[in-house]
Amino acid sequence: MRRRSPRTLAPALGDLRDRIAPRTLLAEVQGAWPSAVGEAIAREARPVGEREGVVELACASAVWAQELDLMALDLVARINIALGRDAVRGLRCVVGARARS
Repeated sequence: MRRRSPRTLAPALGDLRDRIAPRTLLAEVQGAWPSAVGEAIAREARPVGEREGVVELACASAVWAQELDLMALDLVARINIALGRDAVRGLRCVVGARARS
């Protein structure tokens, strides 16, 4: 039987990503980030580091860093719900060279 249209590559890439992704809290948070915090926040900040349950966020600006710092308790709760366990204890927002990498 012949296919009438090309298949999407997304399922295969998703499976590959799941197999090769590091088994770290940071990798889990990065995977859950957009759905846990929403598109608007995900566009302006991204998880770039983690130490002892505190996730470092690279923020697009100081205003976003301050705003996310004020929202930290809610964001931590949303991330932990997405992860299915209480793994994240806090957030640390940074702006600057590390944030742009």
